Amino acid sequence: MAMVCLSDFEAYAKKYLPKIAWDYFAAGADDCTTRDENILAYKRIRFRPRMLRDVSVMDIRTKILGSEISFPVGIAPTGFHQLAWPDGEKSTARAARAMNTCYIASTYSTCTLEEISAAAPGGLRWFQLYIHRNRAASQQLVQRAEALGFQGLVLTADLPYTGKRRDDVRNGFRLPPHMKVKNLERAFEVCKMSLLDPSITWNDIYWLRSLTHLPIIIKGILTREDAELAVRHGVQAIIVSNHGGRQLDEGPATIDALAEVVEAVRGRVEVYVDGGIRKGSDVLKALALGAKCVFIGRPALWGLAYKGEEGLQDVLRILQDEFRLSMALAG
Repeated sequence: MAMVCLSDFEAYAKKYLPKIAWDYFAAGADDCTTRDENILAYKRIRFRPRMLRDVSVMDIRTKILGSEISFPVGIAPTGFHQLAWPDGEKSTARAARAMNTCYIASTYSTCTLEEISAAAPGGLRWFQLYIHRNRAASQQLVQRAEALGFQGLVLTADLPYTGKRRDDVRNGFRLPPHMKVKNLERAFEVCKMSLLDPSITWNDIYWLRSLTHLPIIIKGILTREDAELAVRHGVQAIIVSNHGGRQLDEGPATIDALAEVVEAVRGRVEVYVDGGIRKGSDVLKALALGAKCVFIGRPALWGLAYKGEEGLQDVLRILQDEFRLSMALAG
């Protein structure tokens, strides 16, 4: 089967992944309204294309927090990559390096930070953090990531508790016995999630800043008010995100929340967006509305499910080609 667009990878993953793994990756919270709206909202945005603009030469590179990437699409943090491909996050890191873009490794990786780092030396990697009740474990993770050369710390702010994902409840989702949440092996039992600290506040940004020299990116912001608070507390960037519609259902689509956040920060920090990006034209829409870069979550997992590192590179290459074509056709 020719893999022409991201939907082809989605169809492949749905057909060939074990049902419990597919359901875990696909799940949204409650009625999945926000998950689906993330995609539908892009379809409602229209271009105003300009003609005769000389698009014979195009440069699609950009910089995020000073690091150059080949095009404005990175890989969002998602958990449990070994459910999609045996090499898990090591394959993800290698694909990101091969395509010269940013990979955000999840706290809930099925490979250690050390394995991820060794798999793709020199790649641009950020580390995504959930703060746990055991603050010493969180502190140790941050310091391990910095020592291993990760270049940014992404604090996920929208998960004080885990959203209700009905298929995971029905399936009694657990990781298979041979897989582990490697970075928290001694401190964690999967899917109880009770070790997450629901008491975290904006003041914990100051605590994180005291632990590391890494720039702090906050993920999960959807409102003007929180964007202003993020700037005030000294973060370097914001990812407009609703966790792929997996947390609070009935919230805004991320692309609909983007303009409000961009307007609030007034250029003081970089703004990125994730959720619902399925085509290169979606990337262009996000950039037109003020994002510096977008991050893909589920499509990266579909690529892994298809052919591991090679499949994920295919997904990124398709987005890259579609983005370049959309830029040209829009003038």
